[in-house]
Amino acid sequence: MNAEAIIADTGTPPATPSPLPALATPPAPAPITSEPVTAATDLQRVVADKNGTLGDFIERLDKIAIDVGSMHVSVWDALVVILVITAVLTGAWFASKLLQGVLKRMTKLDVTQRLLAEKLITVAVWSLAILFGIDLLGIDLTALAVFSGAFGLAIGFGLQKTFGNLIAGIILLMDRSIKPGDVIAVSDQSGASTFGQIRKIGIRAVSITTRDQKEYLIPNENLMINQVENWSYSSKNVRIQIPVGVSYNCDIKQAEQLMLEAAGACKRVLKSPPPTCWLDQYGESSVDFVIQCWIKDPEAGTGNVRSEVLKTLWDLFQRENVEIPFPQRDINLRNNAQFEQLIAAIGQRLESKKKGP
Repeated sequence: MNAEAIIADTGTPPATPSPLPALATPPAPAPITSEPVTAATDLQRVVADKNGTLGDFIERLDKIAIDVGSMHVSVWDALVVILVITAVLTGAWFASKLLQGVLKRMTKLDVTQRLLAEKLITVAVWSLAILFGIDLLGIDLTALAVFSGAFGLAIGFGLQKTFGNLIAGIILLMDRSIKPGDVIAVSDQSGASTFGQIRKIGIRAVSITTRDQKEYLIPNENLMINQVENWSYSSKNVRIQIPVGVSYNCDIKQAEQLMLEAAGACKRVLKSPPPTCWLDQYGESSVDFVIQCWIKDPEAGTGNVRSEVLKTLWDLFQRENVEIPFPQRDINLRNNAQFEQLIAAIGQRLESKKKGP
């Protein structure tokens, strides 16, 4: 049926179909900025509810900001972070000192056990403080994932030795191979030896004080890698060897008795085990003896004991006329023409001097 037939039947023209409306283009989504420190926003709302003037001031600080990717960092965020970090570090420091004070009052723990417990408590307190600070700030770690990964990798390489020394110090305290108060001798890679008493075992290094009051800081790893001579590991008794030479013309039995008397006169030499005297060898110029004596306080030094014994022995030798020989050498000169001419020339010159001018 065409249009004319429809008009003839109904008397009205057919309705023209209206065109379909065009689809509206959706607006572009606005960039979403995330707050890396949600605690700053919460604190801003609380302050604004309590004090409108201070809230306006905080709002101005919050407007001074920069957008880094999807993060919105303002001056107010930075201030909150600084305040929280300061409060957490101060609280962790006081908490660690308080717990260390409690440990010092516990008499059941010896020095090594208490030092090990202090280190473990310190590590635990600071780890909890860091986690508590992150939770308190409400830091969005996913927003800092890339940066924190790169930063953590750099810290891992930079502090590798520091963490290694920390673990080495804890291991040394756990196996109790060294402890504060021990007298040790440590040799480095060049062969130089450092002798002294351990004053402190720190996170990074061990503090050793020598007899001349020089303090050496030796990394903990060196004490595990290099050879360490511990004079007080299982016992503090230390044997001192004092070499002495006497003349071949003296009575060696009498000299031996005088050596034992000189060693026994020293106050720091132990009576048990008693001092001994060994005949070491027949030297080129003397009969060589070695005085063996024991002490129990090596931290007070060994050179002063050796000096006191030798000074006492000198007086005893002088009293009993025991000779301490000088080095002796026998020189054999072969006879030859040049040597005989030299002797003749020296003789003629001496004769000419006797005759005078």
